[in-house]
Amino acid sequence: VQLVESGGGSVQAGGSLRLSCAASRYTYSGYCMGWFRQPPGKQREGVAAIYTGGGSTYYADSVKGRFTISQDNAKKTLYLQMNSLKPEDTAMYYCAAIASSGGYCATWKFAPGQYHYWGQGTQVTVS
Repeated sequence: VQLVESGGGSVQAGGSLRLSCAASRYTYSGYCMGWFRQPPGKQREGVAAIYTGGGSTYYADSVKGRFTISQDNAKKTLYLQMNSLKPEDTAMYYCAAIASSGGYCATWKFAPGQYHYWGQGTQVTVS
């Protein structure tokens, strides 16, 4: 599975961005798909994930209520709608995928080492 992110950019605090992750094949069933971010000099952290088999979604506490993860099966695309952005949201954002069960996704959703497929990243800068 090849993943290509887009939609990053520079925005003022309080603004919004929508990130997209286009997949090279259908991942509408049986995949755990996540959005991760890596601020400069820091470790990669998970911010949102979705189990495409059942639609369960998961969010890090730092983004809960502000970010929304969704998928468009017809377009083979994963989205991350980011609202009320803060300077601390500044990071390189990556999407990732792994074929998995729902239980596996629930357990390992924010563990970057458990994902097999990664995009190249898209930069988000909030000032």
